[in-house]
Amino acid sequence: MTDAQVMALGQQALEVALAVSAPLLAAALVTGLVVSVLQAATQVNEMTLSFIPKLVAIALATVLAGPWMLAQLVDYMQRLYGAIPALAS
Repeated sequence: MTDAQVMALGQQALEVALAVSAPLLAAALVTGLVVSVLQAATQVNEMTLSFIPKLVAIALATVLAGPWMLAQLVDYMQRLYGAIPALAS
């Protein structure tokens, strides 16, 4: 296994991790922005107020994007396990 192969595997792992985490992070970001705007408009500055909406948004994003996220992870693992014989030599 060469250094280039190790770097390629690491790069692919980071790309998959970024792709899988993107829907959840985007949901939390959008929800946090909306709650912050509402807090600024109403002048209710309670730090814990954004926790429940973010939790609900992340749960909803997990339900909606979960099958796609699982398919991405399974595809990556299948490609990784399929490449083991080529990497071992």
